[in-house]
Amino acid sequence: METVILSNGLRLLCIHNDRPTVYCGIMMGSGTRHELPSECGMAHCVEHMSFKGTERRSAMQIINRMESVGGDINAFTTKQETVYYSICLKEHMSRALDLLMDIVFHSTYPEDALEREVEVIIDEIESYNDSPSELIFDDFENVLFKSHSLGRSILGDAESLRSFTSADLHRFTNRLYDPSRAVLFVMGDVKISDIIRCLKCDISEVNQFVNSRLSESSGQVTKSIETSEYIVRDKQTHQAHVVVGCEAITFNDDRFMGLFLLNNILGGVGMNSRLNVALREKRGLVYTVESSLLTYIDTGVWNVYMGCDVSDIKKCLGIVKKELQRLIDKPMSNSMLKSAVQQLKGQIAISHDNFESVAIGTAKRLLYTGKVQTLEEMFAELDALTPESLHQIATEFLNPDRMTTLIYK
Repeated sequence: METVILSNGLRLLCIHNDRPTVYCGIMMGSGTRHELPSECGMAHCVEHMSFKGTERRSAMQIINRMESVGGDINAFTTKQETVYYSICLKEHMSRALDLLMDIVFHSTYPEDALEREVEVIIDEIESYNDSPSELIFDDFENVLFKSHSLGRSILGDAESLRSFTSADLHRFTNRLYDPSRAVLFVMGDVKISDIIRCLKCDISEVNQFVNSRLSESSGQVTKSIETSEYIVRDKQTHQAHVVVGCEAITFNDDRFMGLFLLNNILGGVGMNSRLNVALREKRGLVYTVESSLLTYIDTGVWNVYMGCDVSDIKKCLGIVKKELQRLIDKPMSNSMLKSAVQQLKGQIAISHDNFESVAIGTAKRLLYTGKVQTLEEMFAELDALTPESLHQIATEFLNPDRMTTLIYK
């Protein structure tokens, strides 16, 4: 991997592989959490509107620019970032990078297109509201973070969206869409010098990347890790949707890898995860059960999601509590830890075949920590874990008494 920073603060990240295609994009450190109270849904709206015209191109020219050479361009918004990306043959990388820079930093957000696109987003909201297994995660974060912007829906609401003007979007991007808040990443059979040449930067304008990180500008989250709630919402769903979890830690926390491993043991992708075995394989109570660890710059969320019959909610919650308590009652054996580490190493290595996931993950770490992490460094962190350190992390974060429960039924 190669990293440099331009004189305007834009970070460049080059991840090498030998594929005939390149996956490139711009990760902007601006998402839902950076919205003002009057801007609910604006980060996502800006993402949509960035494809509706720039100072140099019409919406149709933007659409055709990559499609005409068999490439693809798209974007997505999270609570903390907005990512614009393109996939194309290596020979068209210059075309992709030029277009990405254009739509991110030179969009015009035309008023007539905004009116139409807002209605498209409102349709997206209604579609999302029809998916309780997705909606419940946003609702859960709203419960955890309450009045903080991290608890807001990424999509916003119809009333706010219909109030937006082109000038509002320009004010938002003038405040937050600065090159110093972004990472431009390219994954492919290219060098950092190729990227600089495509951007038409004079090499003298490039400074060596020296541990530069994004400083978060939004309000920091005030944690209250001892609190818990039990909330039931009447959604008249066929099955119950249940999320149990709590606030956790950032990915820059020294305890992250330990909690990441515990999460994998409990409800990771493996069919041998403890919760899958206990709830599905042994008892047939659920079709889906999984746990996840989501990280932000100043906090995180750990949770378990499961879908079950309404009549089995109490039984399933009891089993989840029992599995959490097992990790707290006593440290796992050295042999159990070794087996869990071996499994997670294999999963991580296989996940690196997903070049999109690797590029996004590496760019995010670079944006917020000023560093990148190799597979070898990740494996070294896993090898350094001990039964005692994992037991301490489990006791601190996985105590059933501090879990918040949200149920749709």
